[in-house]
Amino acid sequence: MLGWAVLCFVIAVVAGILGFFTLAAAAASIAKVLFVVFLILFVVSLIFGRRRA
Repeated sequence: MLGWAVLCFVIAVVAGILGFFTLAAAAASIAKVLFVVFLILFVVSLIFGRRRA
């Protein structure tokens, strides 16, 4: 999940440099959503992973 977020961020940066601002904004939005989902899943896995041990 984090890899996909980084990939979308790189696409957004490259598109922004090349002048494709609409594509850059879309890729940045996708990267933000994926990063937030990653953080939520990471915290949930930390909480429930420690419960077993």
